[in-house]
Amino acid sequence: MQADIVIIGGGIVGASIAYHLTAAGCRNVMVLERESHLGKGSTGKSMGGVRAQFSTPVNIQMSLYSIPFYASFEERLGYPAEYRPQGYLFVATSDAHLKYLRANYERQVAMGLKTVRLVEASEIISMFPQLRADDIVGGSFCTTDGFVDPYSAMNGFMQSACESGARLLKDSEVTAIERDGAGVAAVVSTRGTISTRTVVNAAGPWAASIARMAGVDLPVEPLRRMLVPTEPFDQFPRTAPMIIDMSNGFHFRPENLGFLLAWNDPEETPGDKTNFEPSFIEKILTRAADRVPVFEHFAVNPKRAWAGLYEMTPDHHPILGPVPDVPGFCLANGFSGHGVMHAPATGKILSDLILHSRTDLIDAEVLNLQRFTEGRLVHETAVL
Repeated sequence: MQADIVIIGGGIVGASIAYHLTAAGCRNVMVLERESHLGKGSTGKSMGGVRAQFSTPVNIQMSLYSIPFYASFEERLGYPAEYRPQGYLFVATSDAHLKYLRANYERQVAMGLKTVRLVEASEIISMFPQLRADDIVGGSFCTTDGFVDPYSAMNGFMQSACESGARLLKDSEVTAIERDGAGVAAVVSTRGTISTRTVVNAAGPWAASIARMAGVDLPVEPLRRMLVPTEPFDQFPRTAPMIIDMSNGFHFRPENLGFLLAWNDPEETPGDKTNFEPSFIEKILTRAADRVPVFEHFAVNPKRAWAGLYEMTPDHHPILGPVPDVPGFCLANGFSGHGVMHAPATGKILSDLILHSRTDLIDAEVLNLQRFTEGRLVHETAVL
């Protein structure tokens, strides 16, 4: 087998890259997915949030491409992404939080975000009187932030790519990446060897092991994140945004007839752990009822809760683009929880870099692999 470009990983990031490459006219693209069905990795376990309320210019830029893309997804691709612009509301409980949100707000507006605003405590309380409000001092709200269905978006990207000539090979686990004097030469998989001069690592939490096959040390490690859906609950508005309690990081959003609860346990340690820990339910319900007293009436079925993996980098930013020491080997890794929301921008950036060696969407050097050895880390602090 032969392909101009081989993408390792058929999740939403790999699917978006395949779509953007084929949309740019590249037809001989092959996507290798080790599972029998797409979305069994991080994509299918994502919370599906999309937001532009970040603290760094590059993340804001990626959101300013990705969110309008999701808003017009069905019009562009003919498939649904189920984008719902219900917003993100950051609830501040200290002056330090307010100062932080104000600095982020000014940066977001300067980058061109027109739908974000700072809100007074009184407005938050009038919007959601169910919140415990004795410590709320204000917040920030963006109307174009919201949610998508990750599985639908992934399928839309992949279906559209395949309609334009890309090939998807499932049950295809990569076992080796061959190199010669010119760089990448082939990808060896359980479904055969594919000759190629360009390989994209889009393997999510397992990206470091793929990189090692090409002789690349990739600072990406998996970190478990657990999500708890509630049973149907009607004592909080179904139109609510994603609400983030900045006092402890607890956040929630409407999901079906109930709510989806999330909290990043600071005691969690890195590792390939995809089992749900039942003791997490009490931790998160305690925080839920503390901020929203009516949430003490939630019903939760532990069997419906799940765990997924973030792919973390030391500075919570992705690693995008070619590896200079290994010609033909490209990275799209380490999204640190932002893979779904930034998948459209990632597809565009990687397509640009592969086909034209440059992109206008971001300053690509900011997110290259070399930043870790050159001491150019760019820390994102608005991580959920």
